Formats: sequence, C-alpha cells, structure tokens
Amino acid sequence: MFGACAVVAVVVTLIVLVVSGGSSDDRGAPRVPGASADARPSPSPSPTPEWDTDPDSLAALGDSITRAYDACSLLSDCPEASWATGTSPEVDSLAERLGIPTSARWNLARSGALMADLPAQAGRAAAHRPDLVTVLIGANDACRPSVERMTPVAEFRADFAEALRVLRRSSPRTRVYVAGVPDLERLWEQGRSHPLAARVWELGICPSMLGDADAVDAAAVERRAKVAERVRAYNAALREVCARDARCRHDGGAVHAYRFTTRELSGWDWFHPGRAGQRKLAEIAHRRVTAEHPPSRTR
Repeated sequence: MFGACAVVAVVVTLIVLVVSGGSSDDRGAPRVPGASADARPSPSPSPTPEWDTDPDSLAALGDSITRAYDACSLLSDCPEASWATGTSPEVDSLAERLGIPTSARWNLARSGALMADLPAQAGRAAAHRPDLVTVLIGANDACRPSVERMTPVAEFRADFAEALRVLRRSSPRTRVYVAGVPDLERLWEQGRSHPLAARVWELGICPSMLGDADAVDAAAVERRAKVAERVRAYNAALREVCARDARCRHDGGAVHAYRFTTRELSGWDWFHPGRAGQRKLAEIAHRRVTAEHPPSRTR
C-alpha cells in the first residue's frame, strides 16, 4: 500500500514539473524559471511610524520666542507674529504655511518659561490631541543672573523627557518638532556693535551672556564661553531625548546654526526675534516639518 502511494506521488510531481516548465532544486522544491537558486524572500522591515508632513492641527510650546515677545511693541507678547501659530502675513507662520485653520492651532508657550515648565505645557497640549506639537525652549535656562544659576544639563534633559512622557500618555500619536536653542553668543556678537543694544541689555536681558556687553577681559570671555557651552549641551540633550521618541523630529541644529542679524532681532531689545526673525524661524520649521526624512545634524 505504501509503495503504491509513493509511485503516485512521483508521477504527480513529474506532471507538475513538466506542465510548469520548472525543475527541482537540490532540496526537492520546485525552482522558478529564471530565478537564482540562492534567491530567498527578504525579511520585511519593522514598521516605523510615518512622519505627518501635512498636519491638520498644531500646539506650540515654549517661551517668549514662541509668544513673539517684543516683536510688535515694547514689553508685550505678540502671538499674531509667532513663528509657530501666528496669523501675520509678514511672518507667514508654520501654521499658515501648513494651511492649519486658526481654530486648530494653540499657542501654549509662556514668556519667561524654563524647561521645568514644559511638562505642564505638554499636558495642556495633550488635551487638544494635536497632530503636531512644536517645542522651542531653553534660552531662559541659560539666561540667568549668573553662570552658577543656569539650569543643570541633567535637570534640563530630565524635564524634557518628562514633557514627552506627559504628552504621550494622552496623545500618543502626536508628532513633535523640536527647534534648538538659538546661539546666544552670536546674538551678543551681533548686538554689541549696535549703538543702543548694550544700553538696553543693561536693564537685565540675559545677564549671564549679555551683562557687561562691552567687557572683553578674561573673566567676561570665560563667562560667555560657559554660557555658550551650556547652550550646546542643552541642544545635545534635546537631540538625544527626541531621538528616542519615534514621533519626534529635531531640527538638526538649524536654529542654533542660523546667524541672526540685527535686522532680524527686535528693535526693542535686540535679543528676541523681530518679525523678520520670526519669519526665519517659520521657514526653518516648515522645511523640517514637511521634509520626507529627518534632517542630518547641522552642528
């Protein structure tokens, strides 16, 4: 009985091979004509979340830069000129460029905010379940009354990581765009040559970097170098934490690398971005958000 079944099986196999025009490889499996004997199915790549280049809603987190402080008038926020959510045609904000309606954009930044304030802002953003959250924060952590009072890097990193965790608990699918901290030393280099900037800075604007703006002695040079190094460390922390979140995209160092000119700074304080500076931030963000792939590291 077993022998008869074996004969039938062999006959059926031969018929199949003749009809299909194929042959058998060294393991007895039919070979597809024209295919290499060593061809094997490639394993499917692990699925990764898609980056949404066309979000329908946006929540902006951060500090006075995102509130467009001093962009329109002295000592006041000007959210209509915000690089992230503003409505000013002169700025052409990220939300405007993405075509997001005003009813689906929320500016939750606060002037004077530190990174320690970001988790609470993230909680408020999560309540809206936005497609995209923007983050630009950290200058105030470096702009302290003295170098010694700057936010430690470990705390800065931990607070940013906590902000992402808070967001993810209620809004796990939200994409996050993270802009780097601007180059504060570059702002000092630009503004110190302006006849009024140094006088305005004496009122207490970013004293760790801009205090005694005309001083170039060893102590002043060392102080500014420490602030500049702290800003670079903050940006490294932002990049590292963001890289661990599959739906987070860092700007690749673009904001820190951008060389703002006095024409792009506020004419009230020569520190915050004016309307032209806000427009430049919007341009950088739009380029990064709508790119198919994340940017390579700029610095």
